[in-house]
Amino acid sequence: MFDFGGYGPSIMGGAVVTIELALLSVLLAFTLGLIGAMAKLSKNPVAKATATLYTTIIRGVPDLVWMLLLFFGGQIMVNAFFDWIYDLTDGSIDIFLPFNEFTSGVLTIGFIFGAYMTETFRGAFLAVDSGQIEAGKAYGMSGWQVFKRISFPQMMRHAIPGIANNWQVLLKTTALVSIIGLSDMVRLATEAAKTTGQPFKFFIPVAIVFLIIAALSDVLFKRLDVKFSAGVIKG
Repeated sequence: MFDFGGYGPSIMGGAVVTIELALLSVLLAFTLGLIGAMAKLSKNPVAKATATLYTTIIRGVPDLVWMLLLFFGGQIMVNAFFDWIYDLTDGSIDIFLPFNEFTSGVLTIGFIFGAYMTETFRGAFLAVDSGQIEAGKAYGMSGWQVFKRISFPQMMRHAIPGIANNWQVLLKTTALVSIIGLSDMVRLATEAAKTTGQPFKFFIPVAIVFLIIAALSDVLFKRLDVKFSAGVIKG
């Protein structure tokens, strides 16, 4: 029953690739989300318009379309940019940046969920008591100190549920990278299923791995919620 015909190790290796892809993607999404939220809440009209355009475009186009656009068009744009640098410097700077399946997957998923994180963080920042921020400024804190000691911790308390939900969806979205040829566990399981003609034998373990990651993630986010809710009376 548990004999995977030699495909087991490769599928488990694909599971590691899936986890790496998800972690790097959520790191990029988290960073873009913070930047986007602060841009949307800023008084700078250019920053606000740019962030609004970003979230509108990203959320309005299917994830698979972005994946294919970035994979097939990304290398062309990168090559064109470095060719321009090469010509501009008369050949003194010659750079080649490989735009492989893993890079495309991380960038695409990160950019997509950066838009969702932007809205999550924007709502969380708005939920922070403005009186605390004003008190920090009155106490003589710099803008960075107010952000680090007041805005960010308070914002995270409100954002944890949204971050957890985005992470769970992002985790499932990693399966899309199999379309562009990345050897994640979904693609490897698909190849094994086609070869052996036994899809359930390989896809059920893949589903179980996703469920295990999701369950462990729930435990982590509950602990983060407790950490960022320290001193807060709920209910």
